[in-house]
Amino acid sequence: MTTTPYLVHHLLDPREGDADRIALVDGERSVSYQAFSQLVARCAAALRANGLSRGDRVAIVLPKCIEECWAILGTSQASGVFVPVNSVLRAQQIRHIVEDSGAQIVICSRALFETTSAALAGLDRLTILCAEEIADGSTDTAAVSAKYDQAIGEDLAAILYTSGSTGKPKGVMLSHRNLLAGSRIVIKYLEITERDRILSILPFSFDYGLNQLLTAIQQRALTVLFTFQLGDEIVRAIRDHAITGLAGVPTIWAILTKTSPLLRKTKLPTLRYITNSGGAVPSETVRRLREMLSDTRIFLMYGLTEAFRSTFLPPEEIDKRPTSIGKAIPECEVFAVKPDGQRAKPGEPGILVHRGPTVSLGYWNRPEDTAAVLRQNPFRPATLGGEIVCYSGDLVVEDEDGFFSFVGRADAMIKSSGYRISPTEVEEVLMATGAFRQVAVIGLPDPLAGQKVHAVAVPLNGATPAVHDILKTVSGQLPAFMVPRMIELVDALPTTPNGKLDYPLLARQRSQHAAA
Repeated sequence: MTTTPYLVHHLLDPREGDADRIALVDGERSVSYQAFSQLVARCAAALRANGLSRGDRVAIVLPKCIEECWAILGTSQASGVFVPVNSVLRAQQIRHIVEDSGAQIVICSRALFETTSAALAGLDRLTILCAEEIADGSTDTAAVSAKYDQAIGEDLAAILYTSGSTGKPKGVMLSHRNLLAGSRIVIKYLEITERDRILSILPFSFDYGLNQLLTAIQQRALTVLFTFQLGDEIVRAIRDHAITGLAGVPTIWAILTKTSPLLRKTKLPTLRYITNSGGAVPSETVRRLREMLSDTRIFLMYGLTEAFRSTFLPPEEIDKRPTSIGKAIPECEVFAVKPDGQRAKPGEPGILVHRGPTVSLGYWNRPEDTAAVLRQNPFRPATLGGEIVCYSGDLVVEDEDGFFSFVGRADAMIKSSGYRISPTEVEEVLMATGAFRQVAVIGLPDPLAGQKVHAVAVPLNGATPAVHDILKTVSGQLPAFMVPRMIELVDALPTTPNGKLDYPLLARQRSQHAAA
């Protein structure tokens, strides 16, 4: 009898065919769903044997690998809370996440054991376990599921640390129901089935990277775990593994369309869809993707860790609305709210507000930050039961057909000479010149204007574009107050561990340089 899963590890409840169906491919290694379930149970037993109680946090400091996958599900099965930590982070960043989350147990690889132990030296009541030893161990797994399956869907399942515009990363708390709703919703509009073969390149510390794993497990699809340095490596992986689905962030699409010659020369008939999250994709990049992947459906999405995904643009709408983030995902509603608290009308900018089952539980141990993002629905009075919704902090505009477009972060809007300027809008125009692989537009202090518009760009194919001519071109497309004072050419733009452009770091670096 099949039951509806209400805890993350229930996605692995036994099904017919699990012994023969491959769950994960990791380089030369692979594991069936049945063997994967056994590893999950072994992890859960090891955590319990080391004193894990219901609700205790487990920090998972592993590269993308089979071990990271079973550690996530194993923590859930042991009634713990998993905290995926991107292993590329520096020692002080790892220490911050482990200490801030109050993790009692850390799982890392044998190769990372010494450096992880050194990074966490001095933290009280901390047990560090080696993933290889858990997998090879003989801990009794027989009674784990029956004895320790205590949580309910509303309980905390995961803490994902996300970078903000200021300060250290904050932990976003996600319940089991949050994660399962996200999986269920994405499966619906991407039409994921057991026939899909998903290339996983996003870290599991990133909400959409984690979602890929959970959707694949729910549908018994195959997941290929993959890390890369060059875009051509992604193309080869799609070809060699007959990949049907790929999710990325804007920097990945820039790499594929601008610096991956193999993409244009390689037929990828199995690639059914690609999806974007983590920021707006320039329309020029979308055009290139459409040209190079003419038989692949492109889903442009918008989301934030605090509410998972909020909108998606159906592929058939891309040509008509290349800069749109679409409409609300299934089971959710989004609307824009003006500064005066009124609902924005079509054409009026406002903060995007998200309501639905993916709204998170807030920030770990940060009640003030939580209160700023999770608020009462202003349009649902207490007489109707009230409701907590998520204020994204992102400015959007809705059109007459109900489709939304991203304007920019409310706290990242450039204020120059009394004007509010969307960095995204300026970036779109600069990218459309065809001279750049990537562009980031920021506001820098200016004694007269308050802020000046400053563009930092990576030239296409290492060429040195004529900046003066480009500025002259864009001045014909933008009002004078939006034209960058200068375009600074660089070899690469800084990114966060999740691959997003690191605008706060870029702005700090340039502001410090200007002040020096």
